[in-house]
Amino acid sequence: MKKYDLILAAAVVIAAAFLLIFQFLRQDDGRHYVEITVDGEVFGTYDLTEDQTVEIDDTNRLVIKDGEARMEWADCPDQICVDHRAVSRNGESIICLPNQVVVTVASSEESDVDAVAQ
Repeated sequence: MKKYDLILAAAVVIAAAFLLIFQFLRQDDGRHYVEITVDGEVFGTYDLTEDQTVEIDDTNRLVIKDGEARMEWADCPDQICVDHRAVSRNGESIICLPNQVVVTVASSEESDVDAVAQ
C-alpha cells in the first residue's frame, strides 16, 4: 500500500467513527409508546416511560419497564413472543401469531427511518 492509500483508509475510518458517535449521542425528543392490537383491532396504547404490566385478553402479559416492553407470558404453545427480546425503538415489534397479538413501538415524532432491521 502506498502513502495515499493509508491516508484515504484513515480518513474513511475517522469519518465512520464520527458518524457512529453522532448516532449514539443524538437526542431523541419524541415520546415513544407501545400500541397493542388484537385481531387487527387496537387494544390499547401505553407510554414506554411508565412502568406497568398489561394483561391482554387473558392470553398475553406485556411488561413495560425501564423504557422497554417485553412479553412476559403467553398461553400459546410455541412461546416465540415470550422468547423475543425487549423492544424500545421506533418500528420494533413483538408478534404472537397464535393469539393474533401485535405489540409495536411508535414515536410521536416523524422518523427518517423506514424500517428497523436486526
